[in-house]
Amino acid sequence: MLLRIGDKIVDRQKIHHTVDKILELRKGGLSQLEVAGQAGVDRTFVSRLETIGEIRKGGRIALIGFPIKNCEEIYAIARREGIDYCLLLSEQERWDFVQTKSGIELFNTIMEIISSVRKHDIVIIIGSNMRIKLMETLLDKAVIGVQIGESPIAEDKYVNPEDICALIKQLRF
Repeated sequence: MLLRIGDKIVDRQKIHHTVDKILELRKGGLSQLEVAGQAGVDRTFVSRLETIGEIRKGGRIALIGFPIKNCEEIYAIARREGIDYCLLLSEQERWDFVQTKSGIELFNTIMEIISSVRKHDIVIIIGSNMRIKLMETLLDKAVIGVQIGESPIAEDKYVNPEDICALIKQLRF
C-alpha cells in the first residue's frame, strides 16, 4: 500500500518487509551492525527498532479476556503461573456485569478495573481486535493482544490454554 506523505510516496509494504527482515536476522543471531549492513540501514536504526518493540520481562502481569468459553481453564493457568491480576468473562458473565449495575456503578467499576490494571507492567488482553486496540489506547504500558475474533464477538470463544501458558512463561523469563 502506498502512502502520500507531503511530496513523497512511501511503500508501506516495503517498510514492513524490511522490519521483518531485520528482526528475523537479529533473531538468527546476527549483530546489529551485520543486520544493518544487510538491510541497508544504520546500526542505530536497528537499535531503535528493537527499543520500540522491547517488552521488559519479569514484571507484574495482568490478564483480561472476554468472551471466553473456557474461563476456568485459563484462570487455573493464571493462578499456577502467578498472574497478579486476572479478569476473564464469558459472554453471559459480560452481560451480567453490565446489566446488574446502574450507570454510575458501572462507570466506577470500570474505572477501578482500569486503575488496577495500570499498576501492572504488562497487560495481556484476550479479545476482539477492537478491544485490544482500545486497551492499547487506554494503557501507557506494554499490551500483548491475543485476538480471538473480529469485533463484535457475540459468542464465547475457546482460548488455547497452552498458548496462554507459553506466552506467560515467555514474558516471565
